[in-house]
Amino acid sequence: MYGDRFGGYESEAPVKVGERYRVRIESLGKGGDGIAKIKGFVIFVPNTQVGDEVEIVINSVKRKFAFAEVI
Repeated sequence: MYGDRFGGYESEAPVKVGERYRVRIESLGKGGDGIAKIKGFVIFVPNTQVGDEVEIVINSVKRKFAFAEVI
């Protein structure tokens, strides 16, 4: 309906719950969670710092971002 208005992910994010990835934390969010990106899609990862390279598992996927934890 909106095409690429929301970055092209309004119907399907590039990650799914339960998937595992190795990511680098690029920045910190306002709440202090680390932020990584997978194909430009924002992933919030608590208990990480900028520069950390960690293996994560996706816990929750929203339209514009996802939450993950370090494994």
